[in-house]
Amino acid sequence: MMRAKNVMYFTPDEENLANLLTRTGMKRNVARVLVYLAHNPEATSRDIERGTDLRQPEVSLAMTALTRQRWVENHEIKAENKGRPVKIYHLSNPLVEIVDSIEREKREEANIQLSLIQEIRGYIQ
Repeated sequence: MMRAKNVMYFTPDEENLANLLTRTGMKRNVARVLVYLAHNPEATSRDIERGTDLRQPEVSLAMTALTRQRWVENHEIKAENKGRPVKIYHLSNPLVEIVDSIEREKREEANIQLSLIQEIRGYIQ
C-alpha cells in the first residue's frame, strides 16, 4: 500500500524571492533555504529538503552558511524512536532584518569599489 506524501512546492513569489537573493550574490541553495525558513517558522532538515527540493548535503552546506551569518539557529528535540535528536531550525531574525544586513553589506562593497575607481582615476589623469 502506498503512503500519501505531503509535497510542498515554492510559490511563484517564493521562487522569485529566492532568485532575487541569488542575484545579489547569495548561493542558490542558501537563498532557497532562507526563503523556506522565512515562510515556515520551524523546520527539520528533512522538511527543508522536501520544501526546497534540495538534497541533504546541499541543505547541510546551506545551513552551515546561514548559521555562520547568524541568520539561523537550531534546537534539538528527542527523536520518537531512540535515535539521534532531531534539530529544529528557525530564523534568528525576521527576514526584513536579514535583508537590511544584506543591504548594508552590499552598500559597503559598492563604496569600496567606487573608492578604488576614484583612486585609479588619480593615476590616469
